[in-house]
Amino acid sequence: MGLGTMTWGGETDAEEAASQLVAFVDAGGTLVDTADIYHEGEGERILGSLLADLVPRDDIVLATKAVARRGDGPFDGGASRGALLSALDGSLKRLGVDHIDLWQLHAWDPAVPVQETLSAVDYAITSGKVRYAGVSNYAGWQLATVAASGPIVSTQAEYSLVERGIEREVVPAAAHHGVGLLPWAPLGRGVLTGKYRTGTPADSRGASATFAGYVEQHRTERAARIVQAVVTAADGLGTSPLAVALAWVRDQPGVVAPIVGSRDTGQLTGSLAAEEITLPPAIKSALDDVSAIEFGYPERWPR
Repeated sequence: MGLGTMTWGGETDAEEAASQLVAFVDAGGTLVDTADIYHEGEGERILGSLLADLVPRDDIVLATKAVARRGDGPFDGGASRGALLSALDGSLKRLGVDHIDLWQLHAWDPAVPVQETLSAVDYAITSGKVRYAGVSNYAGWQLATVAASGPIVSTQAEYSLVERGIEREVVPAAAHHGVGLLPWAPLGRGVLTGKYRTGTPADSRGASATFAGYVEQHRTERAARIVQAVVTAADGLGTSPLAVALAWVRDQPGVVAPIVGSRDTGQLTGSLAAEEITLPPAIKSALDDVSAIEFGYPERWPR
């Protein structure tokens, strides 16, 4: 598993973030993922302070993302060379480190030539500021374009039992180019935990004005059928729906590490328990069937 920090600096304060990081590292976790856009850089600042005082820098694989910002400043040019290298320097400063292990382009920018974007990636690596580079939220053809031209080792995309769209194009592109998959929202934005089956808990993201729309996208009739199958599987295995849903994603071809985000350490501990779960073939097959998506032309050709 990877530890996601999207809530740090917002729902999760510095004290709780510290508790999460210690629990994660104590459990053997290494990959910690953040982004310059998370709460306007506060997520990176909190993580940086913890690396200085709580967890040795060399004990983790530090990953962050640079969003293709557009604004009025001279270096607010989306995924241009100037904008990306300025963003990289900002991340290094907030994190308080001299290099980032995995630097990811947060989104495709159609307004900038891909070779210019990749020139920033090349410089970041050759300068020693970045060890490896990846992308996030890229479509299949976008991933194939950059992977064929630049040193891209990973792609981060939403992937869960209720969101399997990347299997059409992104997963095959990643496999062809030897790129690892880092699924975000592997719990279907919380829906796969089963907590929304009978309503919206007052302390959930679904009840938050900020995240209600984010969660609502996966509160569908199809998702309800998938959640019921996950709950049934969990009952049979004597574990939680959360663990079943995470184990399914973890074991998909090409997946390196699902990125799990938690508001508190209790939620994180429940996610880490999925490492102990092995899904029997019959249960995995049943989950595959109930969550199957439609394939057609051209991803299934000939047919």
